[in-house]
Amino acid sequence: MPRSSVNSVPDQQLRAKAWEVYQRLLQTYGEHPLVPRREPMHELISTMLSHRTTQQNEAIAFQRMWEHFGSWEAIQDAPVEELSRIIAPANFAEAKAANIKEALRRIIAERGEPSIDFLRDVPTEEGLRWLMSLPGVGIKTASLVLLFCFGKPTLPVDTHVHRVSQRLGLIGPKVNPTAAHALLLTLLPPNPHVLFNFHVNMLQHGQKICIWGTPRCQRCPLTNLCDWYQQPRK
Repeated sequence: MPRSSVNSVPDQQLRAKAWEVYQRLLQTYGEHPLVPRREPMHELISTMLSHRTTQQNEAIAFQRMWEHFGSWEAIQDAPVEELSRIIAPANFAEAKAANIKEALRRIIAERGEPSIDFLRDVPTEEGLRWLMSLPGVGIKTASLVLLFCFGKPTLPVDTHVHRVSQRLGLIGPKVNPTAAHALLLTLLPPNPHVLFNFHVNMLQHGQKICIWGTPRCQRCPLTNLCDWYQQPRK
């Protein structure tokens, strides 16, 4: 018997819906080349800083950290209290500082240098497991690093991608972000370029149109595909 999704819609229908969403968002937000935006260690540590904070504060925290310490080795050796103070704009600084220091320690001890470039030649699942063994690195961060830096067929699901996917009905209302990674991957071709553009455009859509609270449905190109929009309103 073929597997069905959490909301009992056959996979073939959900895949067709996901593909139509992908195509419409391409028309709305454009197609983006899959080109690394920063080197892999920068991407990893910045994404660790980004948890539960704004993109602006993430960037401020990273810039302050790098200007103050100047190398990954110096960050690894810094007292937690000092690193916490420097990255304070990123929120939850003490926990993030401890995780960043330990992640750097493990990477340098295992690889002999502050580099994760070896992941380019590692199978995707193995790369995910390795990254997720680092403190403070979950499936979203690991997926983002592998997709953005190395063009692996992964799909990061942040709060925007998760919210839009639930409203559209691509995933069920009780599916959490961690589980959504695997479910959404089954609906799209295992093509890094497609997965990257799906992620980027769903994120933009969640930031601009399908916002938290009251979405701006009057400006949305997906209303006839959207389960949330089709629900009766009181």
